[in-house]
Amino acid sequence: MNNHFENLNETIKEYFNILSDEIPDFLNDYINTPEMQKQAGISVTCGTFYSKLFNNEIWYSSLDHSVAVALIIWNFTKDKKQTLSGLFHDISTPAFKHCIDFLNGDYEKQESTEELTTKIIKNSKEIMDLLNRDGIKVEEIDDYHIYPIADNDTPQLSSDRLEYTLSNGMGVVKKLWTLDEIKEIYQNIEIQKNENGIQELGFKDKEIAKKFVKNMRMLSITYILNKTKLSMQFLADIIKKMAERNIINKNDLYQLSEKEIINMIENNKDKKISECYRYWKNATIIHESDVFVEDKYCVSINAKKRYINPLVKQDNKYIRISQLSNTAKQDIDSILNFEPKKYAYIDFKF
Repeated sequence: MNNHFENLNETIKEYFNILSDEIPDFLNDYINTPEMQKQAGISVTCGTFYSKLFNNEIWYSSLDHSVAVALIIWNFTKDKKQTLSGLFHDISTPAFKHCIDFLNGDYEKQESTEELTTKIIKNSKEIMDLLNRDGIKVEEIDDYHIYPIADNDTPQLSSDRLEYTLSNGMGVVKKLWTLDEIKEIYQNIEIQKNENGIQELGFKDKEIAKKFVKNMRMLSITYILNKTKLSMQFLADIIKKMAERNIINKNDLYQLSEKEIINMIENNKDKKISECYRYWKNATIIHESDVFVEDKYCVSINAKKRYINPLVKQDNKYIRISQLSNTAKQDIDSILNFEPKKYAYIDFKF
């Protein structure tokens, strides 16, 4: 059987070793199922990896993210069911990830594909055989929202939110910290109790929490820049147009890798689609405007604002960093108050 952890890029391997110094034996079996392996062909960057508008240093797949979330949960809980719920939380992610939420009109929550999770698990002979072997019911692992260490509501810190903040800051989206800095942050985290008496990941040290929030702010603003929103909407519109012309269907988004779909985009008979895609792929700037611009690909989108206001241990109490640090509060407020120009456009009509 393929050992997923032996074949990793060295940076990702070191990062995974920080997240958990123990790889549980059962995890590799589930990672090797066809449904999980399909996630290896999907980038967590929602398609932005493929344009010169962005400077992504590391290819990091939806599978990498899912495995990392599972390792974080295992590190803090040593609970097999919670760990598997983290592994499976993005099993229904299609190519270009949240771009398909844009296609479905779900800009604000970006959860429109999650409803397929149970169906994909139940339809997988390999996963069901493993669950039966391990005496685990589908309803114990198909919804990571039921485990607060795995997932919780913004602005709390969960394994999912922690993972994409660490990996995106490792160079997947921006190079903001080294592996040593990630280790310092990660080793400062423990399970705490929040204001509602519910378990949540939190920091032992205020200064380290402040460093985490500072880089989280830079990432969170990147997610809602006009070039990011335009790119996600553009890829969604390309998929929509190809579907209207029967070049692609919804099932392809769940069966094919992004590279296979990009090959279909660049080589299909509709030259308008392939030419516009190549223009976006090679673009280095987009334009912004307060008013709609005619005869251009021009969009206006209110996208989800992702941010974290973590707990910090203070005198045997657990308090949000925004209540302990003006600097951290300003960082969080800068995300909430960030408003780019209303419209973004690129120099073609699609």
